[in-house]
Amino acid sequence: NPEITLEANPGTFELDKFAEFRALGINRLSIGVQSFNDTLLQKLGRVHSSKEAIRAAETAHQVGFNNFNLDLMFGLPATDNHSSRTDVEMAIKLNPAHISFYQLTLEPNTLFHKFPPQLPDDEHIYAEQQACQQELADHQYGQYEISAYSKPGFECRHNLNYWQFGDYLGIGAGAHGKISTHLPKGIFRTAKPKSPEIYQAQTHLQPSVAIGTDALALEFLMNQLRLKKGFTLSHYERMTGLSAESLQPALAECLSLGLISHEETIYKCSEKGWNFLDSVLERFIR
Repeated sequence: NPEITLEANPGTFELDKFAEFRALGINRLSIGVQSFNDTLLQKLGRVHSSKEAIRAAETAHQVGFNNFNLDLMFGLPATDNHSSRTDVEMAIKLNPAHISFYQLTLEPNTLFHKFPPQLPDDEHIYAEQQACQQELADHQYGQYEISAYSKPGFECRHNLNYWQFGDYLGIGAGAHGKISTHLPKGIFRTAKPKSPEIYQAQTHLQPSVAIGTDALALEFLMNQLRLKKGFTLSHYERMTGLSAESLQPALAECLSLGLISHEETIYKCSEKGWNFLDSVLERFIR
């Protein structure tokens, strides 16, 4: 009973084609909407329109995908007639099983990084984020990860595996993987060439890079603390091969500062810790 997800752009949706994808066994879609505002879509360099985004979601329902995700961004360049809440309300009307809702970041080597747009101030972004999160919660989209919201039972299995520090194969051009063999020194990351031509030409195995034991605690927490449900020390020991003591003294410091909470066997970020996750993680850098 695998979950097989196909990433799709709204402008590529054709009824017959996606009916065939469904018949092949693909049972989940992730649709890169980003916004339902045409002006913002142009600023983001997207090639689809808001009408195409709406039609994509409607087509997904029509061909039998009861499990699909809509990607949305917030903290976008301001326009007179737009708010992130407008996007969230439209997404909810389209009734996806899952919504990814994440803040725009200006990544290096992108047009936005070279020519930064005028973005809303942090206080406005935070207030809008909170309003949207409440709207999602009011419509039974539970937040289970920093940027992921789903109806009950529709959490993304693929991403849950990432955040729980599980292993995964990277197959194809540009694919990344993580494989564990003999813990703690046998956890490796792999990366395939981005160019399809180079990938096809290099038929030999690609080199893998071992995650050093000094970095394992941070690597684990960078993933696991994204989840609202947190982690147990036994899971940490099983996935890293390290003892629970290797998290000290940083874990004790985060507990004393109220950044991490401890309930029975579960350690997770407090509300304060989630809002300042970078500050939590930097305490585990060695």
